[in-house]
Amino acid sequence: MARLTFRDRAACFLVHVESQSSAYSEEDFRWRMFHYFARLHEKFHLPVYPIALFTFDEPFQEQENRYVVSFPDRQVLDFSFVSIQLNRLNWRDFLKRENPVASALMAKMRINPSERGQVKAECLRLLATLKLDPQKMDFISGFIGTYLPLSEAEEEQFRQAVESMGLETKERVMQFVTDWQEKGREQGMQEGLQQGLQQGLITKGREDIIRILEIRFEEISQDLRETIGKIEDLEVLENLLVHAVTIQSLEAFAAVAHEALASKNAEPSLDEADEVGDMETESECDE
Repeated sequence: MARLTFRDRAACFLVHVESQSSAYSEEDFRWRMFHYFARLHEKFHLPVYPIALFTFDEPFQEQENRYVVSFPDRQVLDFSFVSIQLNRLNWRDFLKRENPVASALMAKMRINPSERGQVKAECLRLLATLKLDPQKMDFISGFIGTYLPLSEAEEEQFRQAVESMGLETKERVMQFVTDWQEKGREQGMQEGLQQGLQQGLITKGREDIIRILEIRFEEISQDLRETIGKIEDLEVLENLLVHAVTIQSLEAFAAVAHEALASKNAEPSLDEADEVGDMETESECDE
């Protein structure tokens, strides 16, 4: 929402822009647009200019932009809003518009599959010509990178389009690509660190269970070691650790461990296993 003046005139009005990424609740969305309009008008006592930005990929048919309330004898409400449906706009119409919004939203416009690499290059070329602060540049380039992913063939088309640009523009566009790659590496490192930490906890959990069982029961079969080693769920291992400390026999623990593995890391419990067995027996008797 923005509060603006029109052509330097003293009169003020509000511009409300609402983004809609799905077309599956069209009627609810039209009602919501009216609801927001009424609330804003009530709160600020100013005219409101409503705009809906449809960003979904499908469907392509034009979305309705009116909310109507009527009775048999009269129509009591006919509310309308400006509708901007990106998948009905041709990206080529915005190539020469030096506007940061256009450079970002071109990625969601109507694009021929054979032009995806070219469109991404043109989005970044347009962005490179704008004089924006680094934070805005980073945000818009990230939007383009996220919403216009490319296949290997499209990446080649993208590289060829970038090569045809002037030297200065090409350098700025390639800087966007470098930034994406660096962020991707950083994210990958972070995810790898988290995965490594998780795997370390899983390994330690298995080792602790085996150590406790060895202290309590001395000998542990290779089959039971392998069963414990196949369990990947940390919560299940924590439950097994409790069983390892409290259970009365190694045979009972082996039954719990096998049950946990068979049920794909369900919470292990001897009582639950017994209940399941009783239910199956009763079912067979009923038949």
